[in-house]
Amino acid sequence: MTTHVPDYRLDMQGESCPYPAVAMLEQMPQLARGEILEVISDCAQSINNIPQDARNHGYTVLDIQQDGPVLRFLIQK
Repeated sequence: MTTHVPDYRLDMQGESCPYPAVAMLEQMPQLARGEILEVISDCAQSINNIPQDARNHGYTVLDIQQDGPVLRFLIQK
């Protein structure tokens, strides 16, 4: 199992959708190629929105984890 260590963390807990996905898309251009952003969200719609938006913008979704209502995404530029 590959463990990906994020370079940056974006904690969007308490923010309703679509704000976690919007914030992720605003942050990603700041990363260098190959860097990883960890996005934390407790908005249930994020399970669909964040991966789809990331892929649509050419980013790679490395991992999605769920712990109760909290979702953790690892997205690589």
